[in-house]
Amino acid sequence: MFTAAAENLLRQARAVQEEELRRFASRVAALLQVPEPGPEAVDCLQRLHLTLAATKYPRKLDGKFVELLQTVLCSSKCSEQIQVLCAAILREMSPCNDLILSCDEIEDTKLLSLVSSILLVQGNKKAEVSAVGQRVVKVLERKLPEGQSARYLLPVLSNVISLAPESLTEEQTNVVSKKMTDWLRYASIQQGVAQPSGGFFSSPRSRQPGRVTEMDGAVATDFFTVLSVGQYYTQDQWLNMQAFSMLRSWLLCYGGTASKPPSSDDKSGMDRSVMSVASTTSTSSRLLPPKERLREKAFEYCQRLIEQSNRRPLKKDDGDLQKACLIEAVTIMDIICKQDSSYVYRAASFLKILHSRICGDATYARTLLPIAQFFLNHSKVAAVDSDAIYKHLFTDIPAQLFHNPSLAFEFIQFCKDNSQLFTETSSIFRQSFPNLFKFLAWNSPPLISEFVDLLPFLLDAGTAIEIFHLLLDLPCLTAALDIQLRSAALPACEKAASEPASALEAFRHPLYRSTFQYLLRTKSAPEDAPERLIVVRQLLGSLASSPRVVQCAETVPVLLELFFRVVAEFADGPLINQLVVLLLQRSYQLYEIPAFKDDVYRVLSSQLVMLCRLRPALVVELSTEILEFAGTISNIQNKEAIFTHLVWAIGEYLSVAYDKRCTVEQVTRFFETLEAMLFEMTQLRPLGSTPSYAPRAISVLMATLTKLATRSQDLIPRVSMFLSKMRTFVQSPAVTSVYREEDLEQLLIRATELMNLLKMPSVAQFVFTSPTDVARTRFQREVNDSLPFALRIVTRLLEPTPGFMPG
Repeated sequence: MFTAAAENLLRQARAVQEEELRRFASRVAALLQVPEPGPEAVDCLQRLHLTLAATKYPRKLDGKFVELLQTVLCSSKCSEQIQVLCAAILREMSPCNDLILSCDEIEDTKLLSLVSSILLVQGNKKAEVSAVGQRVVKVLERKLPEGQSARYLLPVLSNVISLAPESLTEEQTNVVSKKMTDWLRYASIQQGVAQPSGGFFSSPRSRQPGRVTEMDGAVATDFFTVLSVGQYYTQDQWLNMQAFSMLRSWLLCYGGTASKPPSSDDKSGMDRSVMSVASTTSTSSRLLPPKERLREKAFEYCQRLIEQSNRRPLKKDDGDLQKACLIEAVTIMDIICKQDSSYVYRAASFLKILHSRICGDATYARTLLPIAQFFLNHSKVAAVDSDAIYKHLFTDIPAQLFHNPSLAFEFIQFCKDNSQLFTETSSIFRQSFPNLFKFLAWNSPPLISEFVDLLPFLLDAGTAIEIFHLLLDLPCLTAALDIQLRSAALPACEKAASEPASALEAFRHPLYRSTFQYLLRTKSAPEDAPERLIVVRQLLGSLASSPRVVQCAETVPVLLELFFRVVAEFADGPLINQLVVLLLQRSYQLYEIPAFKDDVYRVLSSQLVMLCRLRPALVVELSTEILEFAGTISNIQNKEAIFTHLVWAIGEYLSVAYDKRCTVEQVTRFFETLEAMLFEMTQLRPLGSTPSYAPRAISVLMATLTKLATRSQDLIPRVSMFLSKMRTFVQSPAVTSVYREEDLEQLLIRATELMNLLKMPSVAQFVFTSPTDVARTRFQREVNDSLPFALRIVTRLLEPTPGFMPG
């Protein structure tokens, strides 16, 4: 957060108009043209840079002024501070059409760094990037004059290889690889000398600096690394640290292709590893090609870092640095092993020991990811069983650290990147999906995109049902995780209350402990009945309005739609039937968040139609469950979307055209249930006591009853009589006081059209029973209650309007 003073400065900078900026630039130009620009010029350049950087849109400066900035930048008479400010202003204006800078003749490393930083932000122009890379390598390959340092050029080189790695030739990469090898392995272990301040206590006879130390204070006895501690650092030590920071990207770009893995019965790779260990200091390693020698020294460097990470640091910040370097070291070892499999055996044994040392410390959780990545990539070559590593990673880390947002993102990203590999090599990945959902439940908005990519890999015939339950209970899981964290922060209670008064007390109560444990389980448990969660949803009701729970609930519809889309690709008949039964059952068992329930009902209703379309026979096979849901009057008001789509599916698919087992008795059974529902909805009641039902539900019920009647023509008189009474219903004062006039008008039109259609049973049968082996027409594809165009045609045939001539 900015301070009030900083905010005020930014507002002032943004308020500067173009004319005022032009006048100020003229003043700066005058100050820069004096023989030796002083503090006033520095102050004005700082203000100009702030003005340019404070706005999102680019500011315009005069071309002559831009040329002056470039001249001052390259002038040896100006101070370093002014050169840095000129470079910053030119970068802020980039891409710049008035740029005349070139790095071809620059010898000074500081100036080359400043000019290169400007050239590299000119819109990723490959020619300029290549020119910068060529010049930097040319300067690096020769001995630098006294006072010059390569440390200013390594950040530039790092940018070059990220923008255009192909700009360097193999000869040039070999030159840099040799340099990096020396920087990594042969930096001084003596501390640097403090620069004399010129004060009273400065003395040319000051004590010689001692050796660098380890983080625990012990004197370093091995080579220098980024984890070595000194009060002052030498130039080669700075280069050591910079080289390590860019080592990963350098190896990825120029490390070479992976070698063939050795066979399980070929020990040559093991022998090479042993020889490499033995020849750490031998002169033979200097005879290796530059890429291979860099890999060797980089591997030794990473080994030393891992050994140094075992020391207890004296400062907390040093502990954080240890963990960061450990992650980088393991990642680089993985890259080296991909490029040369002879390192796999050494690395595997080394990382096994590292894992056993840090797996019990939650602060090292992020380090476990690159270790697991290494064994995913190399466990076959190393011939080691790495299931224990995966099991610890997927079991303990999500359960303990789901509330760490950065770890959550890295963990799910790791799973997403390796999902194909995991599904092929280890069953632990799919078994641990309840644990992975904890990350989503707690960090739902930031992780929804990653889970959309990950969910298809978690789904198969064995996990689909449990994941369906878990998605519907995701907001409930968020609330339970909240309670778990709060419970862990409180002291243990001595005696549980007989009846818990809050969710927190219930979490600790022995009666509900197993139920909460099921919701917070770490691995798949499909055999446990999810009905046990009904009481938990009630206990957690007080957290339903929590912002975190509400945010999580908003992600569920997106994942539900994806769930059904993926399941539709592999589901067989029994699984589809099971999903439909659960869909109807779970519509009664949702966490009490009104907006969440409405969104879930919307998704479930559309997916119910999709499942019925995939397997029309389920209407006959699940007749008991479907009739139980469709025959419950409360579902019309509470679950109108699901009810309406289910009734439509009955009318569409309860036909011998879809299932030969569909008998007249079954059609009559469905008809009588839906007839009773429509009678309940349309019976006339005293004024003021008429309930309001969705007009869409009434319309779909009328259409479905008509469809069923065409398949058992003994039912046609009953439907016709019912439809003929709709005029009395819509004109009743009790009804007109509840429904909108336009809705009642549409219901009456619908009833009239259906009744006219039933006067021609053969036509009605054609309209309502479409062939299953041809593409559906528009009116046969409509899901809800819109009347097919054919009904209107029939109505016009039976009741022609003046001037209407059929044919």
